[in-house]
Amino acid sequence: MTKTVTEILNTKYPLIQGPMAWLTDAKLVAAVCNAGGLGVLGTNAGQNTVTRDATENAERLRHQIHKVKKLTDKDFGVNILTASPDEKIDDDPFMKGFLDVAFEEHLKYYVVVGAPNEAVFQAIKAHDGIIIFRPMTPTIATMVQAEALGADILVATGRDEGGILPAQEYGTFTVVPTMVDAVSIPVLAAGGINDKRGVNAALALGAQGVFIGTRFLATKEAPTAENVKELMIKSTYHDLTQVSASQRSLKTGAAQKLAQDYQQNHDGPKMDEAINALGGLLPAMVKGDVNAGIITSNTGIDLIRDIPTVAELIDRLMVDYKN
Repeated sequence: MTKTVTEILNTKYPLIQGPMAWLTDAKLVAAVCNAGGLGVLGTNAGQNTVTRDATENAERLRHQIHKVKKLTDKDFGVNILTASPDEKIDDDPFMKGFLDVAFEEHLKYYVVVGAPNEAVFQAIKAHDGIIIFRPMTPTIATMVQAEALGADILVATGRDEGGILPAQEYGTFTVVPTMVDAVSIPVLAAGGINDKRGVNAALALGAQGVFIGTRFLATKEAPTAENVKELMIKSTYHDLTQVSASQRSLKTGAAQKLAQDYQQNHDGPKMDEAINALGGLLPAMVKGDVNAGIITSNTGIDLIRDIPTVAELIDRLMVDYKN
């Protein structure tokens, strides 16, 4: 019999906090774990400067892991990015550094985002790890392949999400039941889930849990800049603009210029390069220089109306599941 999500994650609730690049840290991750979900450290967790040194990047992760362990006795996860199915671990020193540190620190949960990479999956399984796999663009073929390679949980992401968007126009309501029907292991829903109604809808569509990023940005424990949190709770869907084929933002000064350029050139990769040159999410969302960068959000931003603690938010999200 297939285990439930809570049995696999050893959590109170079938909820995973998305590993949002720069926008997680030990405080947020531990709060999620203590409130009954699975917290996950992102690739730049707890950081506010860029490093291009893989060893330093890995040691930054280790520091955050140690901080989480001081704040919770619960298990938590780490984000691993895979660029292609055939990439060797040794070919990517940043990925290798993250895996090595996670294995040395005896982490159990790995949110693998990208391609179903057999070498990565095998390495995690060799260290008794649990794999939560989220393809950037969910397809039936990718989900089936990931299950065959040993994934324990899959994440079906709709284009309603924040962050880097799937390449196809599937919304969450479309993609979740499609992927649920294609595999035999648990599927979590991601994309635009900001309140209990989103959680209930995901479960009604056949998902066995939820994978939530954006809504955690506006919590007291999140490392999001305080002025950005305040801006998010005042914003609506109409304050969002498309800045590349795969990214949207609130209408900051930088975002409006990017959106104008994108409307003229329709060159998604070029615009992603321009966003990276600005620093991605770092200048606005972490440092609070609102007009210097982009502020990502899911399309359900209208439903984000306050800044609760993580515990308060999770209690609200899961109230009907709990009852």
